[in-house]
Parts: sequence; C-alpha cells; structure tokens
Amino acid sequence: MKNLALNIKELHDSYKKALVKEKKMVRIYQLLIFVFFFGIWELTSRLEWIDPLIFSSPAQIGSLFIEKIGDGTLISNGVVTLTETIAGFLLGTLLGTLLAAILWWSPFLQKILDPYLVILNAMPKVALGPILIVAMGPGFPSIIAMGAIISVIITTIVVYTSFKEVDPNYLKVLQTFGATRFQTFREAILPSSMPTIISTLKVNVGLSWVGVIVGEFLVSSKGLGYLIIYGFQVFNFTLVLMALLLIAIFATIMYQLVGFLEKKLVKR
Repeated sequence: MKNLALNIKELHDSYKKALVKEKKMVRIYQLLIFVFFFGIWELTSRLEWIDPLIFSSPAQIGSLFIEKIGDGTLISNGVVTLTETIAGFLLGTLLGTLLAAILWWSPFLQKILDPYLVILNAMPKVALGPILIVAMGPGFPSIIAMGAIISVIITTIVVYTSFKEVDPNYLKVLQTFGATRFQTFREAILPSSMPTIISTLKVNVGLSWVGVIVGEFLVSSKGLGYLIIYGFQVFNFTLVLMALLLIAIFATIMYQLVGFLEKKLVKR
C-alpha cells in the first residue's frame, strides 16, 4: 500500500510538472508569434514592401503613443471609452440575465415573447444607433446604451436556454423537499448556469466594445472611436492603428479579468 501511495504521488507530481511545462511552452510560443508579427510589420514598413503611410509601423505607433500620453490626449480619450464600455458591458449582461430569469419564472411569458426575441436577435443592433442618439441625445447615455443593447438579447437567449437545461431530476428533488420557486432558482438554476453566464460574459466583452466604438463613430467628440474617425479624416493612419491596438489591449485585459472571475466562481 505504501509503494502504491508513493507511485500515485510520483504520477501526480509528474502530471503537475507536465502541466507547468506545457503552460510555459504555450507562453513562449505566444510571445514568439507576437514578436514575429511586429518584427515583420516593422521590417516590411521600413523596406516599403507595404505602404508606410497607410500601414504605418510599430516604431511610429510607439512614438505617437509616447507623444499622446505626454500631452494627456490618450489618457482622457482612453478613460472615456473604457468607462463607457465597462458600463455597457455590465448593463447588457445584467439586463440579459434578469430577462432570462423572468422568462424562466414565467413560461407563459416566454411563449409570448419567444418570436420577438428571435426577431430582435436577427436585427442588426448597430442600425439602432441613430435612433438611440435621437432619442437619448448625443452623449454618454446613448453610447452606453449602444454598448448594452448589442449584447442584451443574445445574453437573454443563451442564459435562458441554460436555465431550461438544468437537470429536471435535481429540480424535482428540491420540490419534493418543499423548495419554493425562488429557492429552486437560487440553489439549483443559477449555480448550474454559472459556466454559461461566464461564457456569455466573455462574448459580451467583444460585443460591448463593438457597440461603444460604433456609438463614438456616430456622435462622440471624445474616446478611442473618435480618435479613429479623426485619424481617417486627417489621413493619420498611425493614430488609427494606435487606437485600434489600444482597443485590442483593453479588450484582452477585460477578457482575462472575466477568466479570473471564472476560476473563482466556477468549480471544475
């Protein structure tokens, strides 16, 4: 028995070392791809294999980044867009989850609203931008609404589907012990659907950025979306690419934070 325990421990340690090694190799390859991409971009721009006026170069973007940080332009515009995106992201996810809970609570209401949810999901939400701007005014509320509305319907549909797929036998056991509908939701439905909610959060990170940037394209005089439009207007494509790279970095950070939340909330 002692030898068996030692063998199991050795196998476990060996497995953990293999996982650590694999993780390191993944990071190394990710870093190599990153360096290779920007190295090729810089080289082809310097050799003028690509048009440096249109595609710029990492060196030019870096110089502009330092310049815009120094004069405060980038910080002020970045904070505006990040605030709007986080607000739209949280609002869209919370409203979508709340609507899903209401539909689960009332199957009759779900049957009534189901075709409308399908229609709203198929509708290009970005096209609602001008209507929101006219209705809510050209300011933060309309841009935040754009960030929220683009994700709220898909969140509702996905999370509600997850609510319905919870094991019915588990629900019957709770009902046998006299659990109310609210207790059933709190103790079974919501915990069982947490992985799906977290996955929806990951999707909503990208959707919220799309909604906010489109909103800034249409109306804003501040933000990274505004910098992109302004860069196109004055043919400053270095500014455009710098703003796009910052959006990618911010979106990646938000995605990683959701991944961290997943590790804390979802038991594997």
